[in-house]
Amino acid sequence: MLNAHLSGRARRALLLAAALLTTAACKSVQGDYVWADRYAPTRTDTGYTIAAGDLLNVQVYDNAGMSAHARVRSDGRISLPLLNDVLVEGKAPYVVGHELEQTMKQQNLVLNPRVNVVVEESHPLRVSVLGAVARAGAYVVDPGAGVADALASAGGLTEFAHHDRIFVLRKTPTPVRIRFSFDDLTAGTSKAAAFRLQSGDVVVAQ
Repeated sequence: MLNAHLSGRARRALLLAAALLTTAACKSVQGDYVWADRYAPTRTDTGYTIAAGDLLNVQVYDNAGMSAHARVRSDGRISLPLLNDVLVEGKAPYVVGHELEQTMKQQNLVLNPRVNVVVEESHPLRVSVLGAVARAGAYVVDPGAGVADALASAGGLTEFAHHDRIFVLRKTPTPVRIRFSFDDLTAGTSKAAAFRLQSGDVVVAQ
């Protein structure tokens, strides 16, 4: 697994982050939730979202001077010609492209700008898995991983886990708590099985 290839320092940092999340996560699972099969993500909550470490190709049509290749920094921003620092982490590429078009218009940098943002290199997803699992902690999983993959990285559910009380806490674009059952996660045709994690998601098994 990718988690096995983390350096000792990086692994300690991820585990510390997971520990800090534990108290907040345990409190969060007491509130409202939506079942995975009824979860209707907003447009910005579908598909791939940009994460720190991604390499972006920002193409401004008919304006090579403002086009650039940029690596997303740990603060979630990239640097672009004339625009300085731009926050991109947690957003879909097309959203970043639209926001850049609006900014260029407002600052009179480009007349009728058209911007295309492409992720040329994607960084592995970082998620936390807490609660009734064998090895709670922070994990790196492959892009496109689902809840079952995250649980497997954490060694699976313990014998005390409730198989219908598995939650994903997602902060962006709006905070939401999504509930899953283990049976649905292992059913190949279910919406729960098709659900894809994003960087920053917290999986909590009760």
